[in-house]
Amino acid sequence: MATATARHILVPSEDKATELKAAIEGGADFAELAKANSTCPSGRQGGELGSFGPGQMVPEFDTVVFSAPVNEVQGPVKTQFGYHLLEVTSRQD
Repeated sequence: MATATARHILVPSEDKATELKAAIEGGADFAELAKANSTCPSGRQGGELGSFGPGQMVPEFDTVVFSAPVNEVQGPVKTQFGYHLLEVTSRQD
């Protein structure tokens, strides 16, 4: 079965997610931005979500995590929780 590890930053608005993505692309540290901005409890760990398989996260998340390139920030991705920036840190298909 496929598994992946990922980290994310969850924010309430698409504008904020876009702003943070631009900061990351400009060299800002993903983990530090997660700690400072994410509304998810995982923000305290730099956004780390650990290892999981398909179907363990909301569908919008799964679609990105199991198809996007590894180590490349994706998003904003809208879910019922808000807007996410996602980075797949590893994946085994």
